[in-house]
Amino acid sequence: MKKTLVLAAFLLSGIFGSVANAQLSPAITSWLRNTTRTGTYYVSGNSTAISNGILVNCQSVEYSANSVYVRATGVPAHPTGPFLDRNPSNAQDQNAIFQFPLNPVKNTGTPTATSGGNIGVFINGVALFDYRDGVAWNAATNSLCGGPGNAPCAGGMNATQAWNRDAIIAERSGFDCAKAHPAMGNYHYHQNPSAFKLDLKVISTVCNLYDAEGLYAIDSTKHSPLIGFAYDGFPIYGAYAFRNLDGTGGIVRMKSSYQLRNITRRTTSPTGSAVTSGPDVSTTYPLGYFREDYEFISRTGQNDFLDEHNGRFCVTPEYPRGTYCYFATVDANWNSAYPYVVGPTFYGVYANRKVTAITESTTRFTGTTSVRESSNEAFSVNVFPNPSNEFLALQILGLNKEDVLVEMFDVTGKLVQKTTLAQGTTTTYLDTRTVYAGTYVVKLTGRNGATTKKVVISK
Repeated sequence: MKKTLVLAAFLLSGIFGSVANAQLSPAITSWLRNTTRTGTYYVSGNSTAISNGILVNCQSVEYSANSVYVRATGVPAHPTGPFLDRNPSNAQDQNAIFQFPLNPVKNTGTPTATSGGNIGVFINGVALFDYRDGVAWNAATNSLCGGPGNAPCAGGMNATQAWNRDAIIAERSGFDCAKAHPAMGNYHYHQNPSAFKLDLKVISTVCNLYDAEGLYAIDSTKHSPLIGFAYDGFPIYGAYAFRNLDGTGGIVRMKSSYQLRNITRRTTSPTGSAVTSGPDVSTTYPLGYFREDYEFISRTGQNDFLDEHNGRFCVTPEYPRGTYCYFATVDANWNSAYPYVVGPTFYGVYANRKVTAITESTTRFTGTTSVRESSNEAFSVNVFPNPSNEFLALQILGLNKEDVLVEMFDVTGKLVQKTTLAQGTTTTYLDTRTVYAGTYVVKLTGRNGATTKKVVISK
């Protein structure tokens, strides 16, 4: 216990250096900024992406001694939609300003529960929602309440209900390939923002119909990228990290400490206390349909299991002195695992981070987005199918933080095709239908170097 307390004190002391001290905080340098590229979306029945004319990612980052301000549209660089549950909305410009603290602090009182609506922001400016979809169980009518087509719940969406529906289970058919959807134009992720088609077990076929991707691609061999910040100011990472808190022990999957309860009737809360009954477990309301179907199991000494907020103290590539951080948890098949990102309570002091104006003197950040780790190759990339006869897909693993030039050369060095893989996207394509059969070289070039791959075109 003494050793644990000493380590926690050490990590707390190094969460963030002040802006005045040498290196800028990752809370300033990690956002994807863009002032030229606009977004695209799909509508049901049309497999060609349509321009929405809205700037993607974040437009500017400014900082003061204590805060960072991020202006963003809330629209990602990857295509959005379609939403096959008849959701009439599309991603719309949120014209948002977010203010995050550069020195977030632990909440030493009663933890603040996550709520409906924004509880964080990803580095592409897209909102994070928690597990819920605003639907709960009304025992008086033995039916669902809240959400489209249901009577309102007593007290509204954020009122305490005994049984609250899990959006990841109930709304899967309405998520696009990036596992996201809009709420009255506010496009958001509830979960790990890596595309369905990239999971080891694919549980949604929407990507088969409409080509799209997510914010990043999971890479089980490397520490996951920093992908966002929660509304308490602490960073959010993807699914993989160092096993040990001090940055050693190899790369492992971060695991949720929540598990499904062994129940068939919904009459008690996760703590065992009696509550208003919900529907019995059935094919209509399977275990996991409600957030209260899960219970927290403490796993002391198992560093790859997270705490009750879905986070832990640890060393990361961006925070070599350590920080508290959340993880976007997935199971062994890379399917999203409750509580998905943050929750059901915040670790730190919560505040509504969306503000209407910047009211203090700030400095505009003009540097590059973070720094790519050094390696023999600038990019980890998959090329498939190889050989190819129609289209060649190139998929960057991890998070793409820059616009990457993609070129294909023949054996004489002649440029045959080129395209750009935009920051905040993972996949691009080369049309090889008009290319002669033979061996070619594909080169990906970014600001920190290049990676080449040999490909074969067969006819």
